[in-house]
Amino acid sequence: MQVSLAHTLRLLVQVVTMAHLQTKTLFAALGMLLGASCVQAQDSLITWPAGWEVEPVPATDAASPSPTAQVRQRGVKNDENGDPVMVVELTESPLQAGHAVNVQAVLLEMRKAIQVNFARSGFQSVCTQMKAGTLSQIPSMETTCTITQSGVHVMTQTLVAAASKERAWSLSYAGSADGYVSNKEDVMRIRDSLQLNAP
Repeated sequence: MQVSLAHTLRLLVQVVTMAHLQTKTLFAALGMLLGASCVQAQDSLITWPAGWEVEPVPATDAASPSPTAQVRQRGVKNDENGDPVMVVELTESPLQAGHAVNVQAVLLEMRKAIQVNFARSGFQSVCTQMKAGTLSQIPSMETTCTITQSGVHVMTQTLVAAASKERAWSLSYAGSADGYVSNKEDVMRIRDSLQLNAP
């Protein structure tokens, strides 16, 4: 059980990064992302609670040497051993003018991709029905997935997607079974502090 838990904790950052990549791929596939030369994205501001380690996120796309217009911010909460117990990542992407984003469809595809990737790693996942909400007063959709291994709850992840006429956002937060519960108040403070630029 300890080996499985350690493996799960190491997967936390990978899981959140995977959610970011799925979001970017889905928007790009739909032809909605603007190129870096077309727009200069404004930073979305996160107020991180004490005890969170804010990780630098590369300013360039791994597949391209040029800077992207996408903005990413990530914070990690570690336990006393330095292992991650909660990871939060926000991604902001500019959109092409005139494209309406079907946030529910994007979130559905994100959820499917995450579940497939968990299954490939030997985990089972059950996700809640998508529900409407808001992200910094912007209409959003979200779902929460419970991830188990051999019937034991090992991780919980929430995916949130939102879009305005000019920008789209994804917020992903994942934690170990205990870490998700013990850091829920911090995550809610992070969500409440978001200042998304939605012209």
